[in-house]
Amino acid sequence: MTLKLAIWDMDGTIVDSREVIQTAMERCFESMDLSPPSYEQTRKIVGLGLEEACRTLAPEGTDIPKLTEAYRQAFVARRAEADFKEPLYEGAQETLDRLAQDGWLIAMATGKSHRGIRAIFEMHPLEDYFDTIWCADDGPGKPHPFMCEQAMAALGAEPHQSLIIGDAVHDIRMGLNAGIRTLGVSWGFGEAQELSQVGAHEIHHDFTTLNTSLDQFAAQVA
Repeated sequence: MTLKLAIWDMDGTIVDSREVIQTAMERCFESMDLSPPSYEQTRKIVGLGLEEACRTLAPEGTDIPKLTEAYRQAFVARRAEADFKEPLYEGAQETLDRLAQDGWLIAMATGKSHRGIRAIFEMHPLEDYFDTIWCADDGPGKPHPFMCEQAMAALGAEPHQSLIIGDAVHDIRMGLNAGIRTLGVSWGFGEAQELSQVGAHEIHHDFTTLNTSLDQFAAQVA
């Protein structure tokens, strides 16, 4: 059987984490008497490792380890609030289920920590879909190809048998650096024009066309 591997980003691709990330970022900056970033600023760092993301947003001279820890605490606190929601995008779980039924290998490559992924799995029944999971705390973060390369190595897939699905320019650049096909999605943090500018092979605006593309890829590698 010919292998086919779908590597998924999480934030902004499978789960709608826009509110919790922005709220946590605002609160952690405010806790250190810094002007919080706008959503327009925050969305551009999602996908990077947390320390790099904080360093990108913070003014020069900021204690980055302290800011990073403040973000973690703010994120956990927001999750504990009664009105907290971090929903799946409509069609995400159905697509994962269909891929699993169709014999795809499924991997995750995310800027989240393993702790963050565990929290997602506690909210949504997704864990069993993933054959291997690679996070920011495993090695070099996006756009370094490390996570894609490790996913392929773990599952025995070659670059021509693999693709990545992500919403951010960092996902697309990581996939290109790994030599695999890149499918950008426009419903998360990145904008379609930005994904196109960095070289995404395709851009999708809903799961219907994404599923069609996945079927076409499977037929090509068969």
